[in-house]
This record gives sequence, C-alpha cells and structure tokens, in this order.
Amino acid sequence: MSNTIYDIARQAGVSIATVSRVFNESPNVSSKTRKKVQNVAKEMGYQPQGMAQGLARRKKNVIMAVVPLLSNYFFLQVLNGIQDAISETNFELHIYNVKSSEKPVDQLKRLLGRRWADGYLFVSIHLSDSEWKMISQFDQQMVLIDDAYSACNYFQVNNKQGARKATRYFLEHGFKRIALITAKEESIPAAKRRQGYIQTLTDWGLTPDESLIVSGDTQYRDGFNEENGYEAMQKLLEQTPNPEAVVCMSDIQAIGAISAMKEQNLSLPIIGYDDIQLAKYIGLSTMRQPMYKMGKEGTNVLLDQIGKDQPKVVQKEYIPDLILRSTSSQQN
Repeated sequence: MSNTIYDIARQAGVSIATVSRVFNESPNVSSKTRKKVQNVAKEMGYQPQGMAQGLARRKKNVIMAVVPLLSNYFFLQVLNGIQDAISETNFELHIYNVKSSEKPVDQLKRLLGRRWADGYLFVSIHLSDSEWKMISQFDQQMVLIDDAYSACNYFQVNNKQGARKATRYFLEHGFKRIALITAKEESIPAAKRRQGYIQTLTDWGLTPDESLIVSGDTQYRDGFNEENGYEAMQKLLEQTPNPEAVVCMSDIQAIGAISAMKEQNLSLPIIGYDDIQLAKYIGLSTMRQPMYKMGKEGTNVLLDQIGKDQPKVVQKEYIPDLILRSTSSQQN
C-alpha cells in the first residue's frame, strides 16, 4: 500500500496540516520543519501527486460525498438534497463509496490525502471523536451529515429523542408491552435509539424487558434491511403473549416486520423511523428525519465556506417529527 501524508506526518512528528502546507509550498512553515518533512517524504519514496499539489492551490469545482451504502433509502434522499444544492452552482458532485471490508477511518485518510475535492460531505460515516480529530487534521473543508464532532460542521438528528417520541406515543395510548426491533449493536444510531426507548420506559415506571428488544439475523447495512425486520418480527411473534406494539429502528425494517405479521394474519401497531418515500404509500407511521433538508443545508454550508480561511463552524441538530398514519392504530 502506498504511503500517504498521514504516514509522513507520523514519521516526521508533525501534524497532517503541516505536511500539507509543506507540499503546497505555504510560507507558514519553518525552513527546519520543511526540510525535515521533505527528507522523510524522500526516504519513504513519496511523491506528491501533481494533481494534488496543483489542485490544492486552485479550485477544483468538485464536492465529494462520502457514503457507506448507495442502495440505502436514507442515503438516496440525503443525496437528493445534496444534488439539488449543487445543481445551482458550477460544482460537480463526486461520490465515494466507503467499503465495509476496511476501517472507514483508513479509507478517509487516503481519500483526503489525495485532495481530489474542494470540500467533503461525510454522510453517516460514524467515527469516534479521536478518529474525527485525526481526519480534521487534513485541513480540508468538510461537513458531517448524520453524525457530529465538536470541531466540525455537522447536521444530525437526535436519535434518542426520536425513539423516545415513538415509545411515548404508545405508552400514552395505553400500551405497556412495547417491543423494539433494533439493528447491529455497533451501529451508533441504533444504540442511541435503543437508549431513548429504554429511558422512556424507565421514566414511565416500567422495567425494560430485554426479550422484547430484538434484531433479525441478517446484518447487511448494519441490520437496516427488510429481512432483518422480517426475522425480528418472527421472533417476537413466537413469544407468549405477543407484544402490544412495536417500535422499529427504520422504515425498511418495519416493512419487513409488517410482512411477517401478514403471514400470520396479525396486525400490531407499529412505528418506523426515517419516513422514506415509500412509507406514506403503505400507511406507515414513522419518525420523520429531514434527510433531504440535511443534505441540502449541509451542502450549502460547505459551498459557502470553501475558500474562506477561518469559516464559522455551523452545527445543527434536528428533532424527528412523529408522522401518524394507519399502522400506529392497528389492533389484533
């Protein structure tokens, strides 16, 4: 694997931003540091790409959207917002798909080291604060969508509050045995939604029943898929008594769960999460995330900040809206 400016920074004992300044011939680097970085780069056989050096000093008119999965309904609606914002400018939108077979942070380090774009939109790339700190040292304009880091621009939804709203709705309507169809344990949005569900039950004086917190066995897309919801509902329906109502981590899981219920001629009240376009056509009650809005507003902020030396950090958190349709009132 070829070396990156991150490797050079580590070897030279300087920041990534310093390495970037050396290669971009910035005057804000001491001659001693410049020589040290250049020597390390030479020893490692690193040659800054001509494209990267040249483009670092001039506008590329490229925005890079970095996403984990292009086939997910959530990402497609975010990308619609991104595309609509960019269509009003002379920028091009390039999409970089993060592979599930390698650590995202390693892929992002290589990507930013190549300096292919004027700015980057990271959509649902969930990293730790220490990893985001590492990425921010590349000194690139960036906006996080569906994640947050204190030193970055971000647009995210309060996942915990969304799950609290859905759970509270069922509690207020007299349901107590409320199930949660969850996703992969390592998923940050899933973890926060689970926290909101548990906290709401506790606030109402109920002891959360772990047997009612269920995920399917199919884990692609971190469990946010139809089969996962179908399998999870099958597990729930094997319990006696059945749940009285169900909160789902996503609309797509809720669709699978409804299919499992139909096979057994059952109809439990259910609320999804996202409000994908398909939800309204099947009458699915859901927690609406402003996916399109996050994409468009995040892109507008990024476009506004490109070229500015010290742009203002913009951070916004949305509270999901409960959208009531037919599925939340269904009874056995």
